[in-house]
Amino acid sequence: MLDTDLTFFAFAIPSVVFAGVSKAGFGSGAAFASASILALILEPGQALALMLPLLMLIDLASLGPYWGRWNGAAARVLILGGIPGVALGAGLYQAVDDDTMRVLIGGISVGFVLWQLTKTRFARTLARGPMGTGGGAIAGVVAGFASFVSHAGGPPAAVYLLSRNLDKTEYQATTVLVFWAINIAKFIPYAFLGMFTLNTMWVDLMLAPFALIGTWIGVYMHRLVSDRVFFALTYVLLTVTGAKLIWDGLM
Repeated sequence: MLDTDLTFFAFAIPSVVFAGVSKAGFGSGAAFASASILALILEPGQALALMLPLLMLIDLASLGPYWGRWNGAAARVLILGGIPGVALGAGLYQAVDDDTMRVLIGGISVGFVLWQLTKTRFARTLARGPMGTGGGAIAGVVAGFASFVSHAGGPPAAVYLLSRNLDKTEYQATTVLVFWAINIAKFIPYAFLGMFTLNTMWVDLMLAPFALIGTWIGVYMHRLVSDRVFFALTYVLLTVTGAKLIWDGLM
């Protein structure tokens, strides 16, 4: 059972708001930092299960502002690849213990930062031509897998979407649609694995208003603010939390 004391809410509320801002305004890339932060105070499975319904709520609330502005072909490729990726993640989840999950989530967190630091150079390479359907399907599989084990499907999806030369809003709208579908697909195996409890669902209800507040802020910031400062803070946060999770898992 989750211990919903002041310490828990001191971590959970900012994490949920941050997830809403990232998913609704900045391409979903850093939203998984919320699960990484919660994994510092909860078992990894609890952190993932607690965040999934809130991420689904953010997805649903984000669909309206970006409705019809996505790239349908790119979204379809990522979604069709993402479903088997979710199944692969479900198989791995059953095979590893909590410390392995901590190392995995921490490694993805730090790896995301390293990927972001090299993204500009990588984006120039991608700009030479769009990634094909096969490459997009592979990116979808990796996105579905990473999304299942740590809600971190944003970076692999971004690799494919960057190659498509989408404008900012088309890119954002496509990520909203893709992860709306992938998160729905994740809900079934999460439930089958017994990751949800009445306690986590009750806590989700308490945190739902903060998810919607974050979503509103994210949509607003998408229209007004450059993402450079926002993501700079995210990279520091992910590096620190990721390193801490790796240390805890190894020790």
